Amino acid sequence: MVEKNVGLKKAFIYFWATVIILFLLFPFFVMISTMLKDFNQVYSKPPFWIPKRIAWENFKVIWTKYPMAKYFLNSFIIASGSTILNTLLCIPAAYAVARLRFKGRHFLLYMFLVVQMFSPVIVIISLFKIMSKLHLLNTYISLILVNSVFTLAFNIWMLNGYFQSIPKEIEEAALIDGCNRVSTIYKIMIPIAMPGVVTTVIYSFIASWNEFMFALTFIKTMDKRPLTVGLYNFIGRWMVQWQYLMAASFFALIPVVVLFFLIEKQLVQGLAGGAVKG
Repeated sequence: MVEKNVGLKKAFIYFWATVIILFLLFPFFVMISTMLKDFNQVYSKPPFWIPKRIAWENFKVIWTKYPMAKYFLNSFIIASGSTILNTLLCIPAAYAVARLRFKGRHFLLYMFLVVQMFSPVIVIISLFKIMSKLHLLNTYISLILVNSVFTLAFNIWMLNGYFQSIPKEIEEAALIDGCNRVSTIYKIMIPIAMPGVVTTVIYSFIASWNEFMFALTFIKTMDKRPLTVGLYNFIGRWMVQWQYLMAASFFALIPVVVLFFLIEKQLVQGLAGGAVKG
């Protein structure tokens, strides 16, 4: 009887897990179905899921009639720059919060979470005015700075948990051997906390790659637009070119998916470890 109950429980769990997975994957199925249809099939009534004819020309159109390669390059520059700047800032900040003892340390740590709760919409006008005064509108630097700032709080919180979990004796031994604070961070602390560092890097890159609102606000010219704003070209005043939009969105997902599978192990370790140790 006990084994039967265990089997039923597992079957129940597997059933609902399958339902949830299918529900989550349904938008991707819609995307793939739409990008393989031509205009007439997309707007046919009644609609159908399986394309009657695969419209391979959709992929040719988005690469020849639209500057998709330039959009990809812009997004890569912005995401890479934001990730590098964020990593250079969050590692020493997280180390300082984890190791140094000063008044307001815990308050500062919790304020990082409070900052993360605010929507970027609240400060977008103020940031626009600041970028205008600094003559940074329509530049990569404006998006790199803004994206770095808005991912910094979470990354500091995550790395703080990892640095706290490292025994102080290891760091003290390195200091006795002649290392200073900076060399201790980069030679001892970072290699040990590498899963957390990888997590923050991936989080920064994906957040910058997917950012839309600041890019739409700060960038004016076509040649500086990232991919997220470039996709907006397929949305017209009277009609949406869904077949081109879904095809371009499919290509936009590829770098993130590839990056995730390359470092999946470190990413899972980083999220689990940061949640437990933080």
